[in-house]
Amino acid sequence: MNYRLTGGTVFDPDCVFRKADVYIRDGRIVEKAPDVDFEDIDISGLKLIPGLTDIHFHGCKGHDFCEGEASVIRIMADYEESRGITQICPATMTFPEEKLLKVMEAAKNYRGEGGASLVGINMEGPFISYEKRGAQNPDFIMKPDAGMFRRLQEASGNLIKLVALAPETEGSEGFIEELKDEVIISFAHSAADYDKARKAFEGGVRHMTHIHNAMAAMGHRDPGPVFAAADTEYVEAEMICDGIHIHPAAVRATFKLFGDDRIIFISDSMEAVGMPDGEYELGGIPVIKKGIRATQKNGTIAGSAANLMDCVRTAVLEMDIPLETVVKCASVNPARSIGIYDRFGSIEAGKEAALVALNDDLEVCLVINRGRIAYTLSVH
Repeated sequence: MNYRLTGGTVFDPDCVFRKADVYIRDGRIVEKAPDVDFEDIDISGLKLIPGLTDIHFHGCKGHDFCEGEASVIRIMADYEESRGITQICPATMTFPEEKLLKVMEAAKNYRGEGGASLVGINMEGPFISYEKRGAQNPDFIMKPDAGMFRRLQEASGNLIKLVALAPETEGSEGFIEELKDEVIISFAHSAADYDKARKAFEGGVRHMTHIHNAMAAMGHRDPGPVFAAADTEYVEAEMICDGIHIHPAAVRATFKLFGDDRIIFISDSMEAVGMPDGEYELGGIPVIKKGIRATQKNGTIAGSAANLMDCVRTAVLEMDIPLETVVKCASVNPARSIGIYDRFGSIEAGKEAALVALNDDLEVCLVINRGRIAYTLSVH
C-alpha cells in the first residue's frame, strides 16, 4: 500500500519540526510521485517522528531476551512496535557461554515479518566488575575473553553491535586492542576511576552503558568515569530517562557536558514492562515491580519498568528537555551508533518507512512500519 501522510508537522533530517507531507511507496519513504496513487492519511495536529531505536533493553510483556526463543523475540517486537519503538537491539545479561550461545542462535534464526525490526544485540556481561555488578548475577562474572566473544558473534550471525566491559578487569586492555575494530566496546558496570576510564577510551572504548549507573559517581576531586567520557569527544553515552535512574537535574547537566550529539536514550527495560505490579526476574534474580520502579528485594534498581517511549515523555514533560532534542537522542543517535542510519532514524527519501505520529501529550497515535499501518489510535 502507498500512503501520503498529510497535515502533520514532520521531524526533518535537520532535527526540527516543519509542515510537510510524507509519501510512502513499497515500504519506503519517497519523493512525491505524480504517477502513483497514494492513500491519504490525515495526521493534522500530530507530530511525525522517526520510529525509535532502543539499543539497550532486556524484555517486556513478561518475557526476557535471554530466554533464547524466537517466539519470545516476536512477543517483544510486537509490544515495542505498538509503543513506537520500531527497531530493537535487545541486551543480554551475565550468563555462562552455553546459555548465551542459545540466545545468539535464537536471534540469528529469528524471522520477524511483523513487529519491531531486530537490528542487533547489546552484549551486557559477563565481562564486568563484581563491585559494580548492579542487578547482574555475580556467579557468572568472568574476565574478558575475545575468543568467547567471537564464538558468540559467529553464533549470532554478526548481530552483536555492542559488548560491555569493565576496563579495570584483568585482560581488558588486550580485549580492547583485539576487538576495537570489530565491535563497539562499551564502558559498563565498572569501578574504574577517571584515569583508568580515560585510558580505556583512548585505547578504543567509545561507548558508555547507562551513564551514571553502575559506575563511580562524579566528584570535584575524584572526577570518575563520567568526566573521562565527557573529556573524550568521540565517546557516546546511553542514558535512562525513566525518572528513577537519574534525577532530572543530573539529566540536564549531562546534556550540558555531552551535548545532544553524544547522548543515546535507552530504556534498559525488563520483563515487567507492560505487565501489572508483582514479582518478575532479571538475569535469574527476583525483581519487584511497583509502578515504574523495578528493584531487587534488597532495593537495588534492576533495570527499568518503562519502555523507551515512556522515557521520551518523561524527558520532555517532567525533565524540561526539548522534544527535538529527545527525538534526536531516541531516534537519530541510536541508529547512527549501531550503523543502521542508512535505513532508519530519519524521515527522508530512500529510508524504510518506520514512522510514529504523536499528539500534544506525546501519546502514540499512529505507527507505520515495513510499509503497513502497525498501530493506530486516532487518525483519519
